[in-house]
Amino acid sequence: MPGTFDRTRGRALTREVSPEFVEAVSDFFNTRAPDYDAARGAQEAYFAALRAHGTDVVTLPALSGHPDCSFTEDVAVIIDDKAVIPNLGHPSRDGEQDTIAEFLADDFEIHRMPAGATLDGGDVVFYDDRFLVGVSTRTNRGGADFLAGHAKQAGIGTQIFEVPDTTLHLTTVCSSPRPGTMVAAQGHLKPEDLAFAEEVIWVPNEEGYAANTIAYGDRIIIADGYPKARRLMLDAGFSITTVDMTEFREVDASLTCLSVFIG
Repeated sequence: MPGTFDRTRGRALTREVSPEFVEAVSDFFNTRAPDYDAARGAQEAYFAALRAHGTDVVTLPALSGHPDCSFTEDVAVIIDDKAVIPNLGHPSRDGEQDTIAEFLADDFEIHRMPAGATLDGGDVVFYDDRFLVGVSTRTNRGGADFLAGHAKQAGIGTQIFEVPDTTLHLTTVCSSPRPGTMVAAQGHLKPEDLAFAEEVIWVPNEEGYAANTIAYGDRIIIADGYPKARRLMLDAGFSITTVDMTEFREVDASLTCLSVFIG
C-alpha cells in the first residue's frame, strides 16, 4: 500500500489542532504565542489544499493533554504495508502514538520501536530509492537504524544525515517533490550532502522555511509569504498553491508536519 515511501498522496491522516496549542513545544521560530483560532483556520485551508489536489483527508479529534498532537507526520512512517510507530523524541509527546497506531492497524502491520530508540517522522524524507533519515535532537541513531531495518526489508535504502543544530528536523530544511529533485534551504545542508540528487533547488536561507513542500507531480504546495522560493519553484516548472503557515511556524511546524500520508 503506498504512502510515505513513494510520494503517493491518496489519503492523509491528520488530527485537529489542540485547544492547548499555545503550549506546543517551540525552540526555533517562535516570536510570540500562537493563536489557536488562527491555527484552526489555517489548518482548514491546508485541508482544502490537500483535497483540491485529490487527497482524501481523514481527521482525528484533538488529543487532550497533547498540544503538539496535530503534527501527525512525526507519529508514523509508512513503508509498504507496514507502519513504523516511533518513540517520539520529546517526552511531552509520549502517548500520541496510541490512537494513531490503533487507526492504522486496520490497514498496516504495526511495528513499534524498542525502548531507548527515538524518532520523529519529521526526520524522514523519501527520495526515489531511499529514505533520508536525520539524526537530530529528536531522532537518535537507534531510531534511525530501526527504521532503516524495515526499509531494507522493503528493498529501500537509507542514507543517514546529521541534522545541524540550526534546525529541528530534516524535513524543516529539505523535501523531494518529484523524482530526481531535492529542494533544500541554504545554510543548513551542504551540496555534498545532496550529491545523489539529479537536481537541487536551493532556497535562500532567509526563506528556508519554504523548502518544506508537498507535491503532486509538478503541482506543489508551499508556505505562503516566501516570494523568492515561489519564483524558484515556478522556474523549475511547478504550478503552486500556497497555504498560510504562520501560526504553525511559531511552534516549529511545517507543511508536512500536519499529515502522515497513508495511501
